Amino acid sequence: MVRLPLRINGERWISVGSDVHFGAGCWLSAEPADAVTEPVMFIGDGCRFAGGCVISAVSQISIGREVLVARNVYIADHDHAYADTSQAILHQGVASVGRVVVGDGAWLGQNCVVTSGVHIGRGAIVAANSVVTKDVPDYSLAVGAPARVVKSWAPAQTQLTAPDAADRH
Repeated sequence: MVRLPLRINGERWISVGSDVHFGAGCWLSAEPADAVTEPVMFIGDGCRFAGGCVISAVSQISIGREVLVARNVYIADHDHAYADTSQAILHQGVASVGRVVVGDGAWLGQNCVVTSGVHIGRGAIVAANSVVTKDVPDYSLAVGAPARVVKSWAPAQTQLTAPDAADRH
């Protein structure tokens, strides 16, 4: 489902799975820095993006399945170059390019920023207003600016069958 307006740049370099929801005001931008023919942005099945999210890829952003992304989240695999003081930043291109991965089932809280070169693990949570500059392990909670891991948990273990009375000797 798509709530308009939805802004898309470089749709030929974007791959979106099935049953993905984009809230109003989202912007997907895929403008590869190199000549490529394959997508540079991958969004897995069942993801939910609230309104105002921005995802910008020049190298590669991969968002897993069933990821929950709150309002106004910014994800980019690059930064703007700014070292040349004789030019406006607008005309300097990109820098710090690095692949971004968001694992299956993760949750990115409202207003958070995900910077280049980071991996957010499966089932991880990034708290609202956090700035992710380093990897977040699977099943961990990261908070703050810069984000730091404050809690981790093991995935739920399922017991397939209860032991028989005969097996308890």
